[in-house]
Amino acid sequence: MICVLMKPIEIMEQHQSNSPTVLGHPKGLLYLFFAELWERFSFYGMKALLVLYMTKHLLYSDDMSFGIMAAYMSLVYVTPMIGGIIADRYIGYRKAVFWGGILMAVGHFVLTIEKPVFFYGALALIIVGNGFFKPNISTMVGSLYQKGDKRRDSGFTIFYLGINLGGAIAPLLCAWLAELYGWHYGFMLAGIGMLVGLFVFKRGTQLEVFGENGVIPNPLEYHKKIAGISKGSWIYGYAWLSVPLFALIIRFNEFEHYLVWVVSLLMLGYIGYILSKVTIEERKRLIVAVYFTVLYVLFSAIFEQAGSSITLFADRNVNLIGINAAQTNSINSIWIVLLAVPFAILWGYLTKKKKNPSSPVKLGMGLLLLGLGFVIFGMSAQAVDIYGKTPMLYLILGYFVLTIGELFLSPIGLSKITELSPLKYITFIMGVWLSANFYGHFFAGKIAKLTTIKEGEISVFSEGILGDIVQFITGMSPDIIERNRIVYQQLYSYVSVYASFGVITMILGIIAILIAPVIQKLMKGIH
Repeated sequence: MICVLMKPIEIMEQHQSNSPTVLGHPKGLLYLFFAELWERFSFYGMKALLVLYMTKHLLYSDDMSFGIMAAYMSLVYVTPMIGGIIADRYIGYRKAVFWGGILMAVGHFVLTIEKPVFFYGALALIIVGNGFFKPNISTMVGSLYQKGDKRRDSGFTIFYLGINLGGAIAPLLCAWLAELYGWHYGFMLAGIGMLVGLFVFKRGTQLEVFGENGVIPNPLEYHKKIAGISKGSWIYGYAWLSVPLFALIIRFNEFEHYLVWVVSLLMLGYIGYILSKVTIEERKRLIVAVYFTVLYVLFSAIFEQAGSSITLFADRNVNLIGINAAQTNSINSIWIVLLAVPFAILWGYLTKKKKNPSSPVKLGMGLLLLGLGFVIFGMSAQAVDIYGKTPMLYLILGYFVLTIGELFLSPIGLSKITELSPLKYITFIMGVWLSANFYGHFFAGKIAKLTTIKEGEISVFSEGILGDIVQFITGMSPDIIERNRIVYQQLYSYVSVYASFGVITMILGIIAILIAPVIQKLMKGIH
């Protein structure tokens, strides 16, 4: 059994060592970079419009819009666990990526039909498609590098740059089209972006830049007939049949917590199974992978206020200059584009100097900086004008700081997951890592709902020690709000939440940095 498993690994590593390179990295990274860029263009272009589309066009309440947004975004990141297992066992990474891209493109085009039933169905199509696409393209990036390859972290940071190039351009263009010509034009452009991504990926496979990586793992099993239909075709059929189920979950999102429990039990059960099958060293590394995922959940729950409550905050309480509220979703990605390459160079430089911080320290720093970014959002209330509007500078500066935190955590965590995972279960563990976004968006929806104005309340964070912290950071007190309720209540509902969770996140980041040496020991030679 060991010999059977080792042979493909030896072939893969031999291919990796002989494969052509571009800028010091495998050529396949270039094609995956552009495929992911255009896929993320479609995803973030639609996401930038979604909460404003619901509140301004469909006329949903803030509470309902946040619930739908949280359900949609969380489900987008739970399906990768299923898609990872299917790709590992049956269809391979390449078919999973291509099939997922087709479903996502269809979903974006269906969004152009402005009817509620098509709205929920379109979101469901994107959810299912993303489950096939997202974990498997990331796994293909990891397969380009051997374990221990020093280029891995910078390679993933470059890949992450592709994600954010798409994320930077898409909201600017899609929001511009939506505002000028109508919502459906913005959604249509997002769908076109997905088709471009599919073309780039297909071209990469035709040129064989991925070598043998990502092919069907067991062709006999894939083509095996069940009731006269191949097993592969059954998988695609089940994917289509799951669309109405996900549409119903989004529509009745108030019951999503039941799904959270089901997913948690299934995931923990399968992780337990994996722990029982691997070596002691692999078990320790897998525990670290789970720990990193927990940190990512905390990060995502706060970070993903972008696109939901922060978009409405920008629309209602920020003096925007030159852009609209939907286009503010580009700010984070623009900072990533500007900073990703310098950070990739920085990690390489620090590695040569043997001063590169360990991954557990980097993840702790990511949380600390994320919290500081949200504290800056809270501080914007210090400069509020008589109309309840805050300077745009604070929004840009807050995004700058939390973006640095993202570069400390997200691409580094993604890179380490591919190293920490047992080879046989690598795509499932990648799905577990991405499931942090499922939990993160679920809790992000709960946090966003704290920013909604409730009758007779000012803010849930207006009293106690957090009330004192909020007053210190924002310069606003319950007394001031009571005297100027019409002007300041909506602003206070946002900045009080951002200041409170910003401080909490900074504390958690400090704790993660302090326990980093213990985590490093469990990683057994992985930096």
